[in-house]
Amino acid sequence: MRESVDCCIVGGGPAGMVLGLLLARVGLSVTVLESQPDFDRDFRGDTLHASTLEMLDQIGLADRVLAMPHAKLRQMSIHAGQTSYLLADFGRLHSRYPYIAIMPQSEFLEFLCAEAGRYPGFRCLRRAPVTGLMEDGGRVSGVRFHQDGSERAIAANLVVAADGRFSRIRKLAGMQAQERAAPMDVCWFRLPRRETDGHDSGGFFVGSGRMLITIPRVTSWQIGYVFPKGDFGEVRAAGIDAFRTAIADTVPWLADRVSLIEDFTDVHLLNVKADCLRTWHRPGLLFIGDAAHVMSPVGGVGINAAISDAVATANVLGHPDHPCLADGPPPEALLAGIQRRRERPTRIIQAVQSRIQDVLVERAISGREFEVPGPVRALLAIPGIRQIPIRIFALGVTRARLEL
Repeated sequence: MRESVDCCIVGGGPAGMVLGLLLARVGLSVTVLESQPDFDRDFRGDTLHASTLEMLDQIGLADRVLAMPHAKLRQMSIHAGQTSYLLADFGRLHSRYPYIAIMPQSEFLEFLCAEAGRYPGFRCLRRAPVTGLMEDGGRVSGVRFHQDGSERAIAANLVVAADGRFSRIRKLAGMQAQERAAPMDVCWFRLPRRETDGHDSGGFFVGSGRMLITIPRVTSWQIGYVFPKGDFGEVRAAGIDAFRTAIADTVPWLADRVSLIEDFTDVHLLNVKADCLRTWHRPGLLFIGDAAHVMSPVGGVGINAAISDAVATANVLGHPDHPCLADGPPPEALLAGIQRRRERPTRIIQAVQSRIQDVLVERAISGREFEVPGPVRALLAIPGIRQIPIRIFALGVTRARLEL
């Protein structure tokens, strides 16, 4: 079976689903191919920053998204022994949404899919893994995929790879990325959240060469255990009791519930990496989101960077002054223009993330006694300076505004 659409998007994550919705709104025919039967993955990024909420507000969806169960993260602090420093105060943002909304990504994606489905040109096919690219005269002209035991094909004026950090399309297209070294990996798990915890904001807890990140959800804490790159085997080898003890020693108010971590099947490893493709496009093919640039988890900005890519892509492809995607393949110069819009902001954010990893995270997990460096303490004492990285993470280097 073979069919044809204006745009075929590979990957039903935040970048792919937002782009599908925005293109369908301007009357284009769009098919999203999602390899899995649903969007439910454990420990996908669940943080919606102000930039994403402002974009949703532009198209009248923010209030409906925020009507779904979520927690609001307004501050982040770092705790080392008896000393605490305020790292981030999102309440000082000049935005209608001065916080991070934390909600399950699966529910957010289901909402976007349902909303996009209101437009006649939109379709999302699940259980549809891509197996190959189709080419015509050196241009990517569509994809082949499996569904229901059959080999199928979709021809498209443009294929957009939005299939995440393990992008299949990257491999099929032979694209090369520039990697940034990461000093750490993170394993994630959840523990119940209680009114008596004494903490209602997110935090970094440092001690004895360990760093734990606590993020408040509606009924639980999402917790990240940070350790040197590649050391998860040693963490596992020490056993689950040692893992529980390390958590209780580092965050004492969690000691009464660490026994709920039964074994390492309750723990999800994130192999931290960061990279960026040298070129985000080929004729007939565009990469966005983690398929174009894998972001470090620092700042929880991955979803929002991906959505900003989708907004920039829609602004270019749907602009009335540009060649209409419904009339044929877009000029490669148009795709290059999307990369120009988004590459510099992406690299700036990655550079800020890398600096935070080097100055704070690597020092915290080095095994030496930890103290926030003096220059960092001085900067944190100045609210205006302290807010600069927060503004970059929350609103982007440039604000992502929908122009359609």
